[in-house]
Amino acid sequence: MLARLPRLAPRSLSRSLSTTCSRRSDALFVHRDTNYNNPKIPFEFDAENKKRADEIIARYPPQYKKAATIPLLDLGQRQNKGWTSISVMNYVAKLLEMPPMRVYEVATFYTMFNREPIGENFVQVCTTTPCMLRGSTEILNTVCKELGVHPGETTKDGKFTVVEVECQGACSNAPMLVVGDDFYEDLTPASTKSILSAFASGQKPKPGPQSGRQTSENSAGLTALTSKPYGPGEFCQPDFQ
Repeated sequence: MLARLPRLAPRSLSRSLSTTCSRRSDALFVHRDTNYNNPKIPFEFDAENKKRADEIIARYPPQYKKAATIPLLDLGQRQNKGWTSISVMNYVAKLLEMPPMRVYEVATFYTMFNREPIGENFVQVCTTTPCMLRGSTEILNTVCKELGVHPGETTKDGKFTVVEVECQGACSNAPMLVVGDDFYEDLTPASTKSILSAFASGQKPKPGPQSGRQTSENSAGLTALTSKPYGPGEFCQPDFQ
């Protein structure tokens, strides 16, 4: 006789579910209305910027005018004291006849759009590899110590916001930082303090290299093309008279 196998208990058709609690996070690209940033706050371009916006939109075929989203958001951010509010986004969406969500996607993807208010002077310190190898950590520490803030913070007087950023495209002049639209390059802790002090007093220091060189020429002097280049016929003679 065959051995009788034990009867198996019927498998339950239901399965257990696990859940986690919902947590608020500043890392999420989610808009939450505040007293300074909500759709009820009006925004529209002033006369000058509206004219510029119309010129920008005219560069694109009518069916592709949504391509003007980035330049119009930048224009709105500049008018809105350096940051892109929900009202700015909604206005750009209306102007370009786009679903607002499409504009939100752009504004939350590109780090050039600040979604919170910033200080009068927006200081962006580059800490990517070329700058880091030439002392950007010391420059960032100098900025934070002088202003009394950490990266991502604004000074109590509202004059400075400091952020740490990736490559600003001035690797030959590292280390460097950007204030507003101006590049300050070949920095040392001393020149960094001088730049911040000038902005703090309402002055605008001269942008560009702070080491004395004009652009991106070798700061140690020429290492190539140190003699006059020869011209046609200078080092060769024709074989016929």
